Amino acid sequence: MYKQIIDKYYVGCDALRHILLTHSQSVAQRALQIASLHPELHIDCNFVEQAAMLHDIGIIRVDAPGIECHGTEPYIRHGVCGAEMLRSEGLPERFARVCERHTGAGLTLDDIVSQDLPLPHQDMQPETIEEKLICYADKFYSKTHLDREKTIEQAERSLAKFGGDTLARFRKMKELFEPEK
Repeated sequence: MYKQIIDKYYVGCDALRHILLTHSQSVAQRALQIASLHPELHIDCNFVEQAAMLHDIGIIRVDAPGIECHGTEPYIRHGVCGAEMLRSEGLPERFARVCERHTGAGLTLDDIVSQDLPLPHQDMQPETIEEKLICYADKFYSKTHLDREKTIEQAERSLAKFGGDTLARFRKMKELFEPEK
């Protein structure tokens, strides 16, 4: 299903399509690997694979030339744009929610208002286990270095720039999915 949607929006955008697919495949692979280690969490693996492949679909609409994005929206809006796209395609709401809720370690209403982010004034933290898993897995892969996987420490350093609350939310997901033994 995700292939048809990507094909529809990424016609003639070969470099960006490659970035999207490579990044999304890495995220999906890590998420599915984590899910396989946690049968007690009852994760919907089919949904995780499909949603992970679509979580960044909205980058086509943002302005980020360094990753071949030549749209008009600020990069921070890629999740909201992706959610709008998936809703317009008639996908179940849970796909749109993954797009909206994977930025950073999720965004609180206070984050959005206090930082004056160009986003709807609503809480955008991941809530379902699948939303949390995709959000978590996403933090290990950038779109600028497609061949690299971040360590937990590197992912934490990337998120620490956004404040202690963001880092705490990431660490809570880490405890859920990759508890120390």
